[in-house]
Amino acid sequence: MNYESPFSNRYGSPEMRGVWSEVAKRRAWRRVWAAVAQAQAAAGLVSPEAVDDLRAHLQDIDLSRAAEIEAVVGHDLQSELQTYAEQCPLGGPILHWGMTSADVQDNADIVRQRAALGLLLRRLREVLLRLAERIDSAADMVVLGYTHLQPAEPTTLGYRLSGYAQDLLACHDHLARLRPALRGKGIRGSVGTAATFVEMLAESDVTPDMLEATVLEALGIEAHLITTQTYPRLQDYRLLAGLAELAAALHKFAFDLRLMQSSAVGQVHEPFGEQQVGSSAMPFKRNPVLAERICSLARLVAAGAGVAWDNAATTLLERTLDDSANRRSIIPEAFLACDEMLLTAEKIVTGLEIDEQAAAEQLQVLGPLVATERLLTALVRAGADRQAMYERLRRHTRGALERARAGDPNPLPDRLAADTAILHFLQPARVRSLLDASTYVGQAPRRARQMAARLRERFSAG
Repeated sequence: MNYESPFSNRYGSPEMRGVWSEVAKRRAWRRVWAAVAQAQAAAGLVSPEAVDDLRAHLQDIDLSRAAEIEAVVGHDLQSELQTYAEQCPLGGPILHWGMTSADVQDNADIVRQRAALGLLLRRLREVLLRLAERIDSAADMVVLGYTHLQPAEPTTLGYRLSGYAQDLLACHDHLARLRPALRGKGIRGSVGTAATFVEMLAESDVTPDMLEATVLEALGIEAHLITTQTYPRLQDYRLLAGLAELAAALHKFAFDLRLMQSSAVGQVHEPFGEQQVGSSAMPFKRNPVLAERICSLARLVAAGAGVAWDNAATTLLERTLDDSANRRSIIPEAFLACDEMLLTAEKIVTGLEIDEQAAAEQLQVLGPLVATERLLTALVRAGADRQAMYERLRRHTRGALERARAGDPNPLPDRLAADTAILHFLQPARVRSLLDASTYVGQAPRRARQMAARLRERFSAG
């Protein structure tokens, strides 16, 4: 009878859950403590035997013992510190010397954030490579375009997919730049001045900067020049905003896919298993549950960015604790949600079912309407008055659209091919040819293939 988060087992991969697990967190804390002790030993402040003792127990997390201590002291890091110290008779007495909690937590957080970003970047590369395959195969497949959710000029499915790929590629590059820019607090004590370490090392040839550099090198991170009790919480906002940007791109892809799967459009369908249930009440239903999942999780990630903004804007003076509780949730869950969205997106793209017949039928019915701009261009080129012809075409298309919506054959080609005002400039056969929307996609196929080639060039080698 204990609450479990949906991210405990439903959303996100075992790898990402491992990064944000309680055991991984405490092992990261121990890495910081051991690295500081190692640097203190190099300065002649602690014995090498104490450091060896600490390193021997880096992996020995005892959650039960830590929970017992926390029930008494009410402080999770202190409980882990005492648990670690109990396991290390030589190293325990010098653990946490000169440090404050954020010296441990904030630096360990950056280690895990970088690991989580590395996993997301790998997932994103896989999605982009799968998209490249789909873009190539659908580069020439003509589909009706939509603006304002109304029929518009045709495009190709490959070109439409290229738009999603372009957004996701930009997200990849943003997160790839953000990852090395994430910096820790350093080892500087309660308000970031390193005053304790200045006094601790007063008689040593090792300076506080040197000690800190040794620790950060062991952790594989860098630190901000200026920190208080924590690293600047504006960095959390930049991180969550970057994840929210990825969520926005995935939401756009998934929301469009939901529209394309609707009976009104019907161009593509997400994969649906033989035994999969779409509705508990309606057996025929094939709901776009994968795309809907992406949209749902994306909203959560976007909301987390707002919380991170509040944390950054309202952390007062050297530190207040009102960011602490929500950071335990918003950062791990944003990563887990993005992880799940990318895994779901890869599944959708890999198993995407394309209904070429439905797309062709839709184009046959509405294609002459959306190709009227093409006809207008040709009429003006032939010497017609653009405004007069626009109004003439508008009147023709309005009636034709009503007939097409009623399920009747589209009368527009016959009407326009018989309009004497139009025939003054173009022959009937030319009018009918121009109204064939399947040949009215401009540069879409070429640009789609360029995008697919760009993605393969970036990611196929690894």
